[in-house]
Amino acid sequence: VQLVESGGGLVQAGGSLRVSCAVSGRTFSSDVMGWFRQAPGKEREFVAAIRWSGGSGVYAGSVKGRFTISRDGTKIKIYLQMNSLKPEDTAVYYCAGGQGVRALYGSSRDYDYWGQGTQVTVSS
Repeated sequence: VQLVESGGGLVQAGGSLRVSCAVSGRTFSSDVMGWFRQAPGKEREFVAAIRWSGGSGVYAGSVKGRFTISRDGTKIKIYLQMNSLKPEDTAVYYCAGGQGVRALYGSSRDYDYWGQGTQVTVSS
């Protein structure tokens, strides 16, 4: 499975941005797609996840109500719509493919495939 993120950039606090993840390869090997982020000097953290089969997304408390994860029906792209952005959302955002309920609820150990990341910078 190959994952390529795009759509990062610089935005002012309060603004919006959508990042995308193009998925190719053995997509059937991942039933969960997630977004993680890593800020400078901090550990990577879970942001959101969703099953390819559908259902509601699962979100970290810090982004719930502001971010929305979605996927297209062809298993080609994953999106993360980010609204009401804050400076603390500044990070490299990674798309990842995983398996199972633990992946859906944010366990990074249950993700097998990772993209290279896209930088999101929120200015105050």
